[in-house]
Amino acid sequence: MPKLKTKRGAAKRVRITATGKLVSGGSWKQHKLEAKSPKRKRSLRKNKTLAPADQKRMRRLVPYL
Repeated sequence: MPKLKTKRGAAKRVRITATGKLVSGGSWKQHKLEAKSPKRKRSLRKNKTLAPADQKRMRRLVPYL
């Protein structure tokens, strides 16, 4: 089998944890922040683990991460 190419845009958006899960920054925190409550903005700071179905898709895009 030939080597697979990594999708560089996807590789910049995810990283792998010690247990092998994929982690990415969340969404909904770029603009219109004054309309969101402080509690909601604090929770948006944290990185999110991807859902199992999304992890399977991302593994194809980033095979060697």
